[in-house]
Amino acid sequence: MRVEPKFVLQFDPLEIDALAERYGTDYDDKALHAGKRIASGDYSRDNLMVIVNWKSSRRAALLVENKDDEIGIALQFALAPATPEAMAVAVLTALRGVGIPMASAILTAINPDKYTVLDFRALESLGVENWPDTMAFYVRYLEACRELAAKHGVSLRSLDRALWQWSWEQGRQMMQD
Repeated sequence: MRVEPKFVLQFDPLEIDALAERYGTDYDDKALHAGKRIASGDYSRDNLMVIVNWKSSRRAALLVENKDDEIGIALQFALAPATPEAMAVAVLTALRGVGIPMASAILTAINPDKYTVLDFRALESLGVENWPDTMAFYVRYLEACRELAAKHGVSLRSLDRALWQWSWEQGRQMMQD
């Protein structure tokens, strides 16, 4: 029987704003702008490529194997207001080169008020070392992040930036020790 992970901040929540500020916004500005264009109906490969490169440039080459109409249909369906979160992730993962973490990044860039990025840095910052690669896990993670953001009065995007930054700083500190 698999034990459900608990999502527990590994740092003082009072550090969220400072960590998010150290992360900065320059890193994801291009992706968020591409996400806005997609949200406005421009379901182009070019916009999707900007987001994919933001998350993992290694995956961008695989995206080329998808047809433009497949990309457009997947994005349009994922963004439909009636599409449940797990289904939005599922339709994006049907594209070549898109797994659950990449789908979460795509959805985050398009709607950062509703979604957040799933990656090892964020999970490390929440005390999770091993996790299942499932839609259900992503939805639980997303719900936990929403709860943490609401509890600490920050946006999902600020929380995600803080989670990423804390993990990155821990890694740098370990390299220096």
